[in-house]
Amino acid sequence: MELALSDDQLTILDAVDVLTRPYVSPPTDCRDFVLTSPELDAELVQGGFLDIAFDPDLGAISAALVVEKLARLPYATESAMSALVRPLLGELPAPICMVESDQLTRPVRFLKPGATVVVVFPDKVASFTATEADVVAVAESLYAYPVAKLASADFESRLTTHDVSADEVRTRWRLATATEIAGLLQAAVDSTVLYVSERKQFGRPIGVFQAVRHRLAEASVRAMGARWMALKAAYSGDAGETALAAHYAQDSGSKIVYDLHQFLGGMGITLEHPLHLWTYRIKSLLSDLGGRTAQADVAAKEMWAA
Repeated sequence: MELALSDDQLTILDAVDVLTRPYVSPPTDCRDFVLTSPELDAELVQGGFLDIAFDPDLGAISAALVVEKLARLPYATESAMSALVRPLLGELPAPICMVESDQLTRPVRFLKPGATVVVVFPDKVASFTATEADVVAVAESLYAYPVAKLASADFESRLTTHDVSADEVRTRWRLATATEIAGLLQAAVDSTVLYVSERKQFGRPIGVFQAVRHRLAEASVRAMGARWMALKAAYSGDAGETALAAHYAQDSGSKIVYDLHQFLGGMGITLEHPLHLWTYRIKSLLSDLGGRTAQADVAAKEMWAA
């Protein structure tokens, strides 16, 4: 794998930096569980940042770089599925809402009227455009994403089947999940490091205490590991590597989030500090496609099959 970014990739990431500069910090008075920006969403679409993987010269690796960077923002954007899964399905209207056929009663991220709902069956992939009747609002929750539930209305007759295998879509879904978690982990670690560097106890910043430093070092290593595993999977496109990346990202998320909130002390259980805008999104992604155990099973079957 070539670790140096190409000139095109550097140019794209520089453009993302410029576009997202107004969104790198949450509003000072933000006390919400979820933070979104329709203006940011519109700028991403208008700038073509979610269409990068449609270009064979840029591919999934360039799209993954963008998704990982966008995940670091405190604003939740529907970028992962649009940038990494949608190219397999065609020019579908955003946002893209992924759901497994046996999980239709679960809250769905970014579901709203006009969204494209992609249903992944065991042996096929189909989609439909959500209408007002399809969407059931969910009261304020801890997801840190805008979510809603699918109504029990019959949408079977409106399904459009796509000419792509369910396994291929699930692999891209795992890649999207791994990449987004990687960006969220890094942003959460960075936010915590800043806090413990400034917050003083016993006359010293709490970040200088060995117990805190060791656990933060482990969290940082896991965040960086999740990023490189996701990018390697995006580069190779291998199903086994992608499942392993998703497993590592979900496993790391489940192990790091508690520590990060604990380092903030009392602030870690309030909405005054923005840490939850990243960690609660991580929690929402931990159960995608069966969670870390299911990803480990797929990785083992793909990579060590007889």
